[in-house]
Amino acid sequence: MADPQTPPDLIGQSKVFLDALDHASRVAMIDRPALVLGERGAGKALIAARIHFLSPRWDGPLVRVNCAAMAEGQLEAELFGLAGGSRRPGRLERAEGGTLFLEDIAAAPVAVQEKLLRVIEDGEYERPAGEEPRKADVRIIASATDDLRRLAHEGKMRAEFLDRLASELVFAPPLRDRPDDIALLAAHFGARAAAELGLKFPGFAPEAMVALNAHDWPGNVRELKTVVERAAFHWGEGAAEGAISQIVIDPFEGFYGKFDASKAAPKKQLTGAPVSFTHPETPHDAYDLRAYMSKLEKAIVEDALAKNGGSQKRAAEALSLTYDQIRGIIKKHEIAA
Repeated sequence: MADPQTPPDLIGQSKVFLDALDHASRVAMIDRPALVLGERGAGKALIAARIHFLSPRWDGPLVRVNCAAMAEGQLEAELFGLAGGSRRPGRLERAEGGTLFLEDIAAAPVAVQEKLLRVIEDGEYERPAGEEPRKADVRIIASATDDLRRLAHEGKMRAEFLDRLASELVFAPPLRDRPDDIALLAAHFGARAAAELGLKFPGFAPEAMVALNAHDWPGNVRELKTVVERAAFHWGEGAAEGAISQIVIDPFEGFYGKFDASKAAPKKQLTGAPVSFTHPETPHDAYDLRAYMSKLEKAIVEDALAKNGGSQKRAAEALSLTYDQIRGIIKKHEIAA
């Protein structure tokens, strides 16, 4: 979104895309939290913006925060502001009367999730360093690429927070599920790139469209935009005659050669001992999911600590947690460590 206060361009005609937009339009009218799910580059931020601009809060601010782009302590201060002598408003205060869009919510620390849960449930929050609770009239929309159920199971996401975020779910479809939109999107991005060069967009040659339609686009619309812009700029730097014909999907291939995923180096192994544990017993009939998840979280961390000689650092690595995250879980469950 180039301008967060301007409704975004949403381009496509495929049924799966139009169905997603229709669902987002209906969710917009319900003033509750919403969660936009989808792969990287699929347009989650555009759908979040659509929800805002079609909602009763359309004339209020739309404030965007990328949770993955900030360190743990920085995100808390950025969201809730600072008190005392260094007082400054946070993004939550700037979103008053409008919408706060939390991009990559899975990257938010559990402590920040707990504060956001209070905003959703009680409509209030406190700045770091202590102040009287402040009221917040803000709708929260979040986006995620990860499987949030798995993260809640692993203790990296507060189950109660996920419950409230999931009041309304909207899915951004991947580009491979909307092949009819590739030509439309390519023409849109190509025309915009040509205009930046002061040239008239010439369209794509048949061989270029074959290449665009043959790719599976793991990076979705964002990847398509980059590929089309690269092709348009190379065309403009040359003779700028005829339709655009050269499409380079992988710009690294000329230097490194064709990428072979089967020969790529394996992912770095964690240094902590692997964790296996016995699930807490549960009755066969209905049970309290939150209580069970709490017991499960405690059991996982206790087992990791035992298998790593009580080392919180190694246990955190084995569970793919930060040191601060495992410390928070130990404190919450009063685990002897």
